[in-house]
Amino acid sequence: MSDKSVLVLGGYGNFGKRIVESLAKIANLHVLIAGRNPEKALQLVHRLQPGAAATLQAERIDISAPEFSALLKKLSPDIVIHTSGPFQKQSYQVPQACIEAGAHYIDLSDDRDFVANISELDANARQQQVSVISGASTVPGLSSVVIDHYRSRFSDIELIDIAIAPGNRAERGEATVRAILSYTGHPFPVFKQGRWMDAYGWMDSRTVDFGGVLGKRRLANVDVPDLSLFPERYGVSNRVTFQAGLELTLLHQTMVAMALLTKRGWVKNWSPLTIPIVHVSNFFRSLGSDDGGMRIDIRGKDTSGNPLHILWQLYAENGVGPYIPTLPTIIATKKLLDGSLTEPGAVPCLGMYSLEEFVQLAGEWGIYTEECVNG
Repeated sequence: MSDKSVLVLGGYGNFGKRIVESLAKIANLHVLIAGRNPEKALQLVHRLQPGAAATLQAERIDISAPEFSALLKKLSPDIVIHTSGPFQKQSYQVPQACIEAGAHYIDLSDDRDFVANISELDANARQQQVSVISGASTVPGLSSVVIDHYRSRFSDIELIDIAIAPGNRAERGEATVRAILSYTGHPFPVFKQGRWMDAYGWMDSRTVDFGGVLGKRRLANVDVPDLSLFPERYGVSNRVTFQAGLELTLLHQTMVAMALLTKRGWVKNWSPLTIPIVHVSNFFRSLGSDDGGMRIDIRGKDTSGNPLHILWQLYAENGVGPYIPTLPTIIATKKLLDGSLTEPGAVPCLGMYSLEEFVQLAGEWGIYTEECVNG
């Protein structure tokens, strides 16, 4: 990993700063913390550099500026990590610029179309011998790894049900909130009852028992890349669902009501109100907990044709939940640095590492997992 450089776009943001914290532990690595606010980038450099094994540098970069591509070529990083969401309605300008600069590219996008269609850049990436990896986050970067781990036990997967439940006190980024609001109350296709039909963002609310420190949490529909990618990848015969929720009943039910207003045509789009909505939600930050988690429910038939049900659950206590979306990117970055990930091309982040690798890295933050197998 000697003499390599990694540029983190949005490097002082909610996820970016956590990625930088991890990369700062790697010796002989040069980490460029980039964004539109060089003061914030420099503050992070000053905070982390005294104990860092890597060298850290602040850079002012605006991905929407006309000179972005030229600046990227001038900096000439080996890897670019793109955390500057929301990715909804973003073009492929950033990954394309990385390809032209000869840099590997990784993003934390959870936008369904952005991740699922990244293969549009595959030919260009292969020509330049670089890797372009989209969705190296909780979805589909982690969710696919979990399902891949158990896939060989099934002869047929009937359903995959994925849910995420963050703690109310966990730090939340403005970009994440804006992304969710962009599809709240809007229809998107889901594979259900063996065919494609519409579901509506933040509707179909239900309560699920996560067990452990989480207990019962409320969930509602969320639009993610998994909904497009998993039915075909795993040959699902019945349905693939994905939901998330807010820990506090008041906030969760408010989102459900907002979704209903949009579905009825009374509000076109909530995302322009992201900043005031975040400010209002922050008034409730002292309530609830800072414990979050994830569950993946896989059901079908085993290799003998008998019913099989596997439930995998993840728990993140004491506010470490926001580290989870960064871990697939950290793993992929290390693989590019040490040469164990060598295949060029542009692909969604699907099954790019083992579940054991994730569990080992997650354990450094006290994040732990459980599984329950019936059948």
